Amino acid sequence: MASNDPDLPDPPGDPQPGDLIEIFRPAYQHWALYLGDGYIINLTPVDESQAAAMSSVKSVFSRKAVVRMQLLKEVVGSDSYRVNNKYDHNHTPLPVCEIIERAQVLIDQEVSYDLLGSNCEHFVTLLRYGEGVSEQATRAIGAISLVTAAASAFSVLGLINTRSRNRPF
Repeated sequence: MASNDPDLPDPPGDPQPGDLIEIFRPAYQHWALYLGDGYIINLTPVDESQAAAMSSVKSVFSRKAVVRMQLLKEVVGSDSYRVNNKYDHNHTPLPVCEIIERAQVLIDQEVSYDLLGSNCEHFVTLLRYGEGVSEQATRAIGAISLVTAAASAFSVLGLINTRSRNRPF
């Protein structure tokens, strides 16, 4: 089901070959690249059946993935999606024929997967632009950095507070 939210940057519609497809899972966004004729290419976990891999949060924590060509409607299932070529304003897409050729060579190949450094968004943007980009990963790294900084600050404050209480006056 395509998203009909008017606040989304790219209106839903018929995807064109080479388009990035953002699929809204309950806890994260999954990314795919539209090949044409209803098919997409995307990353799925190595150790899961094709059907289970489509919606599993386990896919976020895998270290390996398989590149699969699947029907968009089967991958989306009951979730929503949108065409989202959000990086076109600062990255030039490769020619569509090159994007599709690069994608087809990878079908059924096993690739490394890392949530922060080599995820499904990195994969499809690498195909479209020749460079892997993931705003989702950048946000996650920023959140991790913030939590780490806060934890360090609380540790230092706790240490200072403990030393203050232990000083004789």
